[in-house]
Parts: sequence; structure tokens; C-alpha cells
Amino acid sequence: MREAVVVAAVRTPIGRRNGTLAGVHPVDLSALVLKELVRRTGIDPQDVDDVQWGCVTQMGDQSSNVARFAVLAAGWPASVPGVTVNRACGSSQQALDHAAHAVMSGQQELVVAGGVESMSRVPLGAARGTGLPYGPAARARYDGSDFNQGTGAEMIAERWRLSRQALDEYAAESHARTAAAADSGAFDEQIVPVVTPEGTLAADEGLRRGTTAEKLAALKPSFREDGVIHAGNASQISDGAAALLVTTVERARALGLTPLVRYHSGAVIGDDPVMVLTGPIPATAKVLRRAGLSIDDIGAFEVNEAFAPVPLAWLAETGADPKRLNPVGGAIAVGHPLGASGAVLMTRLIHHMKDQGIRYGLQTMCEGGGTANATVVELVR
Repeated sequence: MREAVVVAAVRTPIGRRNGTLAGVHPVDLSALVLKELVRRTGIDPQDVDDVQWGCVTQMGDQSSNVARFAVLAAGWPASVPGVTVNRACGSSQQALDHAAHAVMSGQQELVVAGGVESMSRVPLGAARGTGLPYGPAARARYDGSDFNQGTGAEMIAERWRLSRQALDEYAAESHARTAAAADSGAFDEQIVPVVTPEGTLAADEGLRRGTTAEKLAALKPSFREDGVIHAGNASQISDGAAALLVTTVERARALGLTPLVRYHSGAVIGDDPVMVLTGPIPATAKVLRRAGLSIDDIGAFEVNEAFAPVPLAWLAETGADPKRLNPVGGAIAVGHPLGASGAVLMTRLIHHMKDQGIRYGLQTMCEGGGTANATVVELVR
């Protein structure tokens, strides 16, 4: 089987809800990173076999196959197709899986994977409308559960005995790590500035410098009156897009491009849909078995910070080195633009691996419905 490699990984800054990116249509935001891939690699867009694009709330401004219209908005030939993928929060990580699988199978040679979400323009939960999500049979199977992620986060905190103090300390550390990474220039190469009528956004907008556990202690719980989850130790609602270019080693050489990482292994798994967010734990075990690697072989982990209990429970179960977990911060500090987050995390991971000379990186995402993706990539030296 052929190897799939990533030769470019770019993202927009992550904009906070109703912030600088709120006025940018998600199709246009997607087009921006597509055009940046061309600018950085010099590829001819007409050679792209497909665009696999994550987007979760596919209604309103994000309806009508965002992927296809992003291709057209980018000025690419009308012959280039695009498909919009929805695996909840893992949508653009799944898009990367699809792209890698297509290349490895020999069916395609040059594929873009990525995603977008404009949560300012299409709010979280908007797709429910007056309908009945999940259906009566699934609800009945799980005693009428509403499969709520916030409630699931509370359940995880209770099961793993994670105190409010521990969660708030983790959240504060996310901001601190993000600030340190930003100040060091770690994000500069991966970010495409976005020019808007409100100004140019060139850095992640949600970062709150000086965040401490003591300050977060003043926030009220969001899901239970006596709960431990609140806005400060959960991911921020936000806007953003990211894209990766996937191809073969041979095609990269022919195009004069240097591979960044090799797609080593991928896995997807289902877990408890009521607790919702524990999937990264078995997904990590599954992808490591498939990769033939141990947890100690991995030099950096990106575990999406949907809520602080998610990475902390994952850490407790895997025994990973805490210093390798989300080394440049995460979604608590900068936001979680649903359909884009998988590609955003992978972009951050790839650039961190390249900057630090890390051989193996692992990314995993909890997803609505209790599923999770996990991906291992290997630095090409």
C-alpha cells in the first residue's frame, strides 16, 4: 500500500464568537485556506482530485455542500469536486482520514482535507430547529437520554474524581501554554491572516492572558447547580478554518514538495453515548495497537479540550506524560470551531513536531454521539 504524506498544513486564526471573523462567510473563510495551500505549494488546483471538508452544522450559511462552494469561491476550476463531512467535532479529522485512505489505496493522488465552522453565524444547536434529534428509539434505548455533552462532562468529572480546582487549574494552564507558544512564534508559520472590514486578524482571538484558577473559581456552573463545568473550563464557541494537502511521496517529489509528516495510522471507535466524551480513551488504545507503538513512543498529543475533564480523564487512563499533552494549549484557550477543529489540531501538531523534532504525534477528538477518531502521524526527516 502506498504512503500518504502531508505536504502543507495551514489554518486561519481562531476567532471568538461574534468577534473579528463573524462577518466572514464560512465558504469564503474556507476559500482563504484553500488559496493559501496553492500559494505555499505552487500546485495547480486543477490537479486536486477531491476536497474533503468538515462542517458540523450544515444549515443556513453552511448548507449546500460548503466544500464544493469553497472550491468555487477560491477560484479553482469547476472540475475540482468537494464533499462535506460530518462526524460531529471530529469532522475534519475524519476528512483527513478519508484523504489519506484515498491516496493510500491508489484511487487518488492529490487531496485536500480540512474544515470550517462559523459558530457566530450558525449557532451551536441551530440544526435542531423544531425537530426531534436522535429519534425516539435511540432515546428509549438509553432511558430517554438527551445525549448532552455538558452533562457528560459532569459525569466524567464525577467518575474520575476531578475536582473543580483541578479542572480550573488545567484550564488556566491551557491559556498559559497558548500564550507561551504565541509569544515564541510557534503559530506564525501555520496561520493565514484574515482581512475583514473590522480589521486584520492574525492571531487566535480567544486567548485570555493572566487567566488563573482563582479567577475561574468565580464562574457559575453551566449544567448543574452544584456542578464543576463552566464557561471557563470548557471550549470556547468560535469561528475558523484549516486545510492540509495530502499526497504520495512520489507525487510530492515530482512537485518539488517536502513532506512534513507521514500518515502512520488511524482509528475510529464508538463509546458510551450518554457520557459522550470518553471515546478518545479507547480510540487511543486502538490506534496505538494498529500502529505497533506504545504511549511512551508518542512525543506530543493533541486531545481536544472540549471540556477540561476530557483530557484529564484521558491522561489518567493512558498514563501519558502530562508535559506532552496539548503542549501549545488547546480549545479552552482559543476555541473549538467544530468542523474545523480536527484540521486545526492536526495543523498545530504537525508544526509543533517539525519545530521540536518529534518523531510521532497522536491526535484524538471526542465527538457527539460517543464516537472518537485517533490519528498517529510520523515526522518525515
